[in-house]
Amino acid sequence: MGFDQPSLKGRALRLLAGREHSRAELERKLKPHETEPGELARALDELQAKGFIDEQRVVASVLHRRASRLGASRVKHELQAKGVSAEAVATAVADLQGSEFERAREIWRRKFGEPAADAAGQARQMRFLAARGFGGDVIRRVVGGRDAD
Repeated sequence: MGFDQPSLKGRALRLLAGREHSRAELERKLKPHETEPGELARALDELQAKGFIDEQRVVASVLHRRASRLGASRVKHELQAKGVSAEAVATAVADLQGSEFERAREIWRRKFGEPAADAAGQARQMRFLAARGFGGDVIRRVVGGRDAD
C-alpha cells in the first residue's frame, strides 16, 4: 500500500468524522478498498470495540436529523437502509409514533398554514405529508383540521 492511500481504518474514521455510520454502511462504502479478505472486518471490529461504531448513536443521529421533518415510516426505512438491527428500529419507531400527529401538524402548518380551499388542494396537502412518511389516519386528521383524539 502506498503512502498516498489511507488505510481502511483511516477511511472509516474519516467517514465517521462526518456523521455517525452503521457498520453495514461502512462495509458497503469501504468494501471496494479492501485489498485482502477479512481486512475490512478486522478494521471495523477494532473500531467497534473502541466505541467508534455505535448503533445507538446512529439511531439517535437519524432521529435528531430527520424526525422533525419525516414520519415514522420514512425514518423506519432510513434506519433499515443503514443496516440498523430490527429491535433498534422497532424501538425508535415506537418512540416516534407517540408524537406523529404533532410533528405532522407542525410540518403541515409550516408548509401550508391553512386548510385547502378545495378537494384538489386538500389532495395536494395529503400527498405532501404522505411523501414524508406519515400514516393515512394522521394525514386525514391534520389536513381535515381535527385535533388529536
